Amino acid sequence: MASDEPDSLKDRIARVRRAIEVAAARAGRTSESVRLVAVTKTVPTERILEAWQLGVRIFGENYVQQALTKIDRLPREAQWHFIGHLQSNKAKLAVELFSMIQCLDRPSLADSLERAARASGTRLDVLIQVNTGAEGSKSGTTPEGAEDLARRAGEWPSIRVKGLMAIPPYFADAEQVRPHFRALRHLAHRIRSLGLPGVEMTELSMGMSSDFEIAIEEGATLVRIGTAVFGDRPVKTVV
Repeated sequence: MASDEPDSLKDRIARVRRAIEVAAARAGRTSESVRLVAVTKTVPTERILEAWQLGVRIFGENYVQQALTKIDRLPREAQWHFIGHLQSNKAKLAVELFSMIQCLDRPSLADSLERAARASGTRLDVLIQVNTGAEGSKSGTTPEGAEDLARRAGEWPSIRVKGLMAIPPYFADAEQVRPHFRALRHLAHRIRSLGLPGVEMTELSMGMSSDFEIAIEEGATLVRIGTAVFGDRPVKTVV
């Protein structure tokens, strides 16, 4: 059976869960304090449904339009987080589809999300995305701007700021990313100490397939893992 093959989805998920447990134990934490967000970018719906059947409960998608059919095919109990760059004109649809937006990076998006959430009568959980490496190719506010964005977003009644998210620079040596994770944790502590209304700062979304164990050691509560769960993405070819 496919599930008994060495590189089956079942085995991949088991390895990731075990790695989460070990990393959490090293940090003196319980494995329950870390939640797996299985990244579904380019992953076929059948594969995502199989992951659900194997116990995965949170999925992260990068594109609003691609999420439509995937979400429709999975049980309503599945949680979906948006983890890509979100255009303000997609805010209404994103609010309808996702239980958490992990990529709040500018006041104009906060305004759009607030209007959409208020119109739908929901309270939307968001994470502020911080560009810890100051990389021009990545979205995210600056560490210095995160406090102002939290203050602004926290004033909106239909938005609840739950914490921070970051996609640090990639390093061949994963240990080199640790300062970025640590800086995000310290930033969350600083913002939490302000006692801003509507701002909880209980979640840290950081760490991917190559470095999630270090992220857990530095306080991650959500780890966004694609390749280690679903395998390598197909290579795009130019026709």
